[in-house]
Amino acid sequence: MTDMPTWEEFMLPTLCVMSDGVIRHWREFQPLVADKANLTEEQKTEMLPSGSQLKYENRIGWGVSYLTNVGALLRPKRGHYQITDAGRQLVQLFPNGVKVRDIEILGADPESPIRVYESSGPRTKHAETTADADATSMTPIEQVQSGIARIQQEIAAELLERLQGKEPGFFEQAVVQLLLAMGYGGTTGTGTTTQLSNDGGIDGVIDQDVLGLSRVYIQAKRYADGNVVGRPDLQAFVGALSGKADSGVFITTSRFSDGAKFYAQTVPTRIVLIDGKLLTRLMIRYGVGVQVRETFEAVEIDEDFFA
Repeated sequence: MTDMPTWEEFMLPTLCVMSDGVIRHWREFQPLVADKANLTEEQKTEMLPSGSQLKYENRIGWGVSYLTNVGALLRPKRGHYQITDAGRQLVQLFPNGVKVRDIEILGADPESPIRVYESSGPRTKHAETTADADATSMTPIEQVQSGIARIQQEIAAELLERLQGKEPGFFEQAVVQLLLAMGYGGTTGTGTTTQLSNDGGIDGVIDQDVLGLSRVYIQAKRYADGNVVGRPDLQAFVGALSGKADSGVFITTSRFSDGAKFYAQTVPTRIVLIDGKLLTRLMIRYGVGVQVRETFEAVEIDEDFFA
C-alpha cells in the first residue's frame, strides 16, 4: 500500500484546491484535496487506529488548521474556508510542496503576510522539527506526549484567533467562565460581566462566597497581537478598583509592555497579569472553549497480578 501523505504534504494540495478563491465548507473541499493528492481508493477508506475518522481527513484537517493559524487560509464563517494572498504566495513559492520550516522562515520576515505564532508552552524537539524529527529515537510514550504538545500548540493559536475575532462582550464572558472553571467563585459562588457601558473599568466580578463578601474584579482587553497593553491601562484599572478591592486580574489576548509589568509588581494593589499565551494554556487546562476529542490509554504489565 502506498504511504499516506503526511499532514504537511497535504498543505499544498489544499492550497491548490482553494486557489480559485471560492469559500468552501471543509466537507466539500477535503475530497477534492484527496483527488489532488492522487490518493488511491484504499487510502480514501483508511481509518485512524481508533476508528473515529478517515485518516486522510484527519491529516488534511491538521494541515488546514495550521494554514489558518499562519494566515494562509481564512475562516469567514464556521466550518468554511477561503484562501488568502499569503496562501497564494505559498503556492507560487513552493510549487513542489511546502513544509512548516518554509513557512516559519517566511514568517520571520516582518514584511511577509505569513504570520507564525509562538508556542503557548514549551515545545519539544519533535514538535519544532515536525516531520524531520527522528521519531525512532523516542519511546512510544514520548511520541504521544510530543504529539499532544503539538496539538495544544495548534489549538492555542486557534483559540487566540477565535477570541480576537469575537466581540468584546463575548471575551469578557469567556474570561469569567475561565476563572470559575479554575475554582474561583467557590462551590456556590457566582461570576458576572458588568454592563458594556459605564462599567467603570471593571469588566467582570466573581463572588468568592455565597454572600459576596469577597470578590475578584476583572479587566479584559481583547487586543490584536500588535496592540500591547501598556502601563496607562493598568493605572486605569487600579483606579477603578479604588474603594472596591485591593487586588484584581487583568487579562488580554495580546501581551503586556515591560512598563506595565513593572507597574504591576510595584503598585500596592495586587494585579495578576494574564497574557495571550498564559490565557490559552489555562483555557486548554481547564477545558474552556475546548473539548476532549479522543482519549488514549497507555497500559503496562500489572506486576501484582503475576506475583
